[in-house]
Amino acid sequence: MAAFFTLHSDLPREGPGEAADVAWAAKVANLSPTAQIADVACGPGGDIAALLQAAPKGHVSALDKTASFVTAARRDWREDDRVTLLQADMARIMNSYDMIWCAGAVYFMGVEQALRAWRKSLKPGGVVAFSEVCWFTDAPSERPKALWEAQYPGMTDAAGIAAQITAAGYETVETRILSDAAWEAYFRPIDARIAALRPGADADLTAVLDEAEEEAACWRAHRDEFGYLLSVVRPR
Repeated sequence: MAAFFTLHSDLPREGPGEAADVAWAAKVANLSPTAQIADVACGPGGDIAALLQAAPKGHVSALDKTASFVTAARRDWREDDRVTLLQADMARIMNSYDMIWCAGAVYFMGVEQALRAWRKSLKPGGVVAFSEVCWFTDAPSERPKALWEAQYPGMTDAAGIAAQITAAGYETVETRILSDAAWEAYFRPIDARIAALRPGADADLTAVLDEAEEEAACWRAHRDEFGYLLSVVRPR
């Protein structure tokens, strides 16, 4: 884990995404300017600015289990009283929200389990907006298949995500595939960090750098076979 955090320290975000994704979800949800939002598994806070833009008179409660990510986000947002940063488990959301936002981290709990756990924290009419990696093909190439079998063996396709949403007692309002720009917003800073860390890297760090490099290269070569699906859902 030390090698992992050497690579990921002070990166702007911990997964694919862009401000346009938040704006789209807020529009689909008809989010109020005064909305109360939970940014679950917020990482270093890469989506907080976009969430505040979507609800400029509202409040964002951003939480992550990893102390270093919370510390990084607090450096950026400590002077904004519209933001509360918490070191907390995504499975234990408190208070009530108009929107629960979760960028690329639902897989830690599972879609169905997360939606069931978060239902009690949604205000009437509230939504969950989450992105989840999925297959775009029934016959993936060996390279991405090997990558995701190692990282996320439970990965499914859009129909599989929809089935989990339904099983959790939710309905899908709308979905959107994350753009290439959203992926590059994550990978380009990692590319630069890998290049800076390569000289003198020990065996543990080299293994982490190799894994991150392969993930980026695999997506760039096979982006038509997998990606992230952003879903806006609400309880039935």
